[in-house]
Amino acid sequence: MSVDRSYVEENDRERARMRGVVERLDDAALRLAVNEFWTVAGVLGHIAFWDGRVLSLADKLQRGEPFAADEEPEEVDWINDASRPLIHAVPPLDLARLALDIAEETDARVASLPPERMWPADPSSPINALRASHRGEHLDDIEAALAAGGRPS
Repeated sequence: MSVDRSYVEENDRERARMRGVVERLDDAALRLAVNEFWTVAGVLGHIAFWDGRVLSLADKLQRGEPFAADEEPEEVDWINDASRPLIHAVPPLDLARLALDIAEETDARVASLPPERMWPADPSSPINALRASHRGEHLDDIEAALAAGGRPS
Protein backbone atom coordinates (compact mmCIF):
# COMPACT_ATOMS: atom_id res chain seq x y z
CA MET A 1 0.00 0.00 0.00
CA SER A 2 1.50 3.34 -1.01
CA VAL A 3 1.29 6.43 1.15
CA ASP A 4 -0.26 9.55 -0.33
CA ARG A 5 2.47 12.11 -1.08
CA SER A 6 0.26 14.62 -2.90
CA TYR A 7 1.27 17.16 -0.26
CA VAL A 8 4.63 17.56 -2.04
CA GLU A 9 2.98 18.84 -5.21
CA GLU A 10 0.49 20.98 -3.29
CA ASN A 11 3.29 22.53 -1.22
CA ASP A 12 5.24 23.26 -4.41
CA ARG A 13 2.17 24.92 -5.96
CA GLU A 14 1.45 27.21 -2.99
CA ARG A 15 5.14 28.05 -2.55
CA ALA A 16 5.27 29.07 -6.23
CA ARG A 17 2.16 31.16 -5.67
CA MET A 18 3.83 32.78 -2.65
CA ARG A 19 6.93 33.53 -4.72
CA GLY A 20 4.77 35.14 -7.41
CA VAL A 21 3.05 37.34 -4.84
CA VAL A 22 6.29 38.34 -3.13
CA GLU A 23 8.13 39.11 -6.37
CA ARG A 24 5.55 41.70 -7.37
CA LEU A 25 5.52 43.52 -4.01
CA ASP A 26 7.50 46.60 -3.13
CA ASP A 27 8.16 47.96 0.34
CA ALA A 28 4.95 50.03 0.31
CA ALA A 29 2.79 47.04 -0.61
CA LEU A 30 4.47 44.92 2.06
CA ARG A 31 3.46 47.56 4.64
CA LEU A 32 -0.24 47.44 3.70
CA ALA A 33 -2.59 46.24 6.41
CA VAL A 34 -4.18 42.85 5.81
CA ASN A 35 -6.28 43.22 8.95
CA GLU A 36 -6.13 45.12 12.22
CA PHE A 37 -3.18 43.05 13.45
CA TRP A 38 -1.03 42.13 10.46
CA THR A 39 0.63 43.78 7.48
CA VAL A 40 1.34 41.92 4.24
CA ALA A 41 4.94 41.41 5.38
CA GLY A 42 3.73 40.37 8.81
CA VAL A 43 1.50 37.67 7.33
CA LEU A 44 4.48 36.38 5.36
CA GLY A 45 6.48 36.38 8.59
CA HIS A 46 3.68 34.49 10.31
CA ILE A 47 3.84 31.84 7.57
CA ALA A 48 7.62 31.67 8.05
CA PHE A 49 7.23 31.27 11.83
CA TRP A 50 4.95 28.25 11.48
CA ASP A 51 7.09 26.76 8.69
CA GLY A 52 10.07 27.22 11.01
CA ARG A 53 8.25 25.24 13.67
CA VAL A 54 7.94 22.37 11.19
CA LEU A 55 11.68 22.58 10.49
CA SER A 56 12.41 22.34 14.20
CA LEU A 57 10.12 19.34 14.57
CA ALA A 58 11.67 17.72 11.49
CA ASP A 59 15.07 18.03 13.16
CA LYS A 60 13.71 16.17 16.19
CA LEU A 61 12.21 13.48 13.98
CA GLN A 62 15.51 13.00 12.14
CA ARG A 63 17.40 12.76 15.46
CA GLY A 64 14.94 10.14 16.67
CA GLU A 65 13.70 12.28 19.56
CA PRO A 66 10.12 11.90 20.79
CA PHE A 67 7.51 14.61 20.26
CA ALA A 68 6.23 14.27 23.84
CA ALA A 69 5.73 18.01 24.56
CA ASP A 70 5.47 19.26 20.99
CA GLU A 71 1.78 18.88 20.32
CA GLU A 72 0.24 22.01 18.87
CA PRO A 73 -2.28 23.46 21.31
CA GLU A 74 -5.88 23.84 20.17
CA GLU A 75 -5.70 27.57 20.81
CA VAL A 76 -2.71 29.22 19.11
CA ASP A 77 -3.83 32.86 19.17
CA TRP A 78 -1.51 33.58 22.08
CA ILE A 79 1.45 32.26 20.05
CA ASN A 80 0.53 34.46 17.10
CA ASP A 81 -0.02 37.45 19.42
CA ALA A 82 3.34 36.92 21.14
CA SER A 83 5.25 36.56 17.87
CA ARG A 84 3.59 39.53 16.09
CA PRO A 85 5.81 42.35 17.49
CA LEU A 86 8.96 40.39 16.69
CA ILE A 87 7.78 39.57 13.19
CA HIS A 88 6.82 43.19 12.48
CA ALA A 89 10.23 44.36 13.73
CA VAL A 90 11.94 42.78 10.71
CA PRO A 91 12.25 45.06 7.65
CA PRO A 92 9.42 44.09 5.25
CA LEU A 93 11.57 43.21 2.22
CA ASP A 94 13.87 41.11 4.39
CA LEU A 95 10.88 39.38 5.95
CA ALA A 96 9.37 38.54 2.55
CA ARG A 97 12.66 37.03 1.34
CA LEU A 98 13.09 35.12 4.60
CA ALA A 99 9.56 33.68 4.30
CA LEU A 100 10.40 32.37 0.82
CA ASP A 101 13.72 30.91 1.98
CA ILE A 102 12.10 29.15 4.94
CA ALA A 103 9.26 27.87 2.74
CA GLU A 104 11.82 26.37 0.34
CA GLU A 105 13.72 24.71 3.16
CA THR A 106 10.57 23.46 4.85
CA ASP A 107 9.13 21.95 1.70
CA ALA A 108 12.39 20.20 0.86
CA ARG A 109 12.63 18.81 4.37
CA VAL A 110 9.01 17.66 4.49
CA ALA A 111 9.42 15.97 1.09
CA SER A 112 12.41 14.04 2.47
CA LEU A 113 10.68 12.79 5.62
CA PRO A 114 8.88 9.46 5.84
CA PRO A 115 5.18 10.22 5.18
CA GLU A 116 4.10 7.68 7.77
CA ARG A 117 5.80 9.79 10.48
CA MET A 118 3.79 12.96 9.70
CA TRP A 119 0.19 13.99 10.08
CA PRO A 120 -2.22 12.86 8.66
CA ALA A 121 -0.65 9.40 8.16
CA ASP A 122 0.47 9.57 11.81
CA PRO A 123 -2.33 11.29 13.74
CA SER A 124 -0.04 11.72 16.76
CA SER A 125 2.64 13.60 14.80
CA PRO A 126 2.83 17.39 15.26
CA ILE A 127 4.30 17.72 11.74
CA ASN A 128 1.65 18.63 9.19
CA ALA A 129 3.14 17.65 5.83
CA LEU A 130 0.64 19.84 3.97
CA ARG A 131 2.18 23.31 4.34
CA ALA A 132 0.09 24.46 1.36
CA SER A 133 -3.15 24.78 3.31
CA HIS A 134 -1.73 27.27 5.83
CA ARG A 135 0.07 29.26 3.15
CA GLY A 136 -2.92 29.25 0.83
CA GLU A 137 -5.26 30.60 3.50
CA HIS A 138 -2.94 33.52 4.21
CA LEU A 139 -2.07 34.17 0.57
CA ASP A 140 -5.80 34.53 -0.05
CA ASP A 141 -5.87 37.17 2.71
CA ILE A 142 -2.87 38.99 1.24
CA GLU A 143 -4.30 38.99 -2.28
CA ALA A 144 -7.63 40.29 -0.99
CA ALA A 145 -5.91 43.12 0.88
CA LEU A 146 -3.83 44.03 -2.17
CA ALA A 147 -6.91 43.99 -4.42
CA ALA A 148 -8.74 46.27 -1.99
CA GLY A 149 -5.86 48.72 -2.04
CA GLY A 150 -5.31 48.41 1.70
CA ARG A 151 -3.82 51.16 3.76
CA PRO A 152 -0.26 51.42 5.00
CA SER A 153 0.07 50.48 8.63
